[in-house]
Amino acid sequence: MSQAAEALTAQVTKLPPEERMEVVERILDSLDQPDASLDTLWAKEAEDRLAAYRRGEIKAMALSDVIAKYQVNSKSA
Repeated sequence: MSQAAEALTAQVTKLPPEERMEVVERILDSLDQPDASLDTLWAKEAEDRLAAYRRGEIKAMALSDVIAKYQVNSKSA
């Protein structure tokens, strides 16, 4: 971590919990900026996957099966 980040961290940790949460929320909001190029890439990916599904190249899975698969994997990790 840079010296500036270290200094900010030291200052923020002295704030009351409510103010620290506000700082965290503002930092997270600053990271969550729309990116049109990413949106375009994701839209193309979704279209490509749907087309592959319709051509029979990939199969769908029930949501409950997907959730169960990852719940099992997360418990063993």
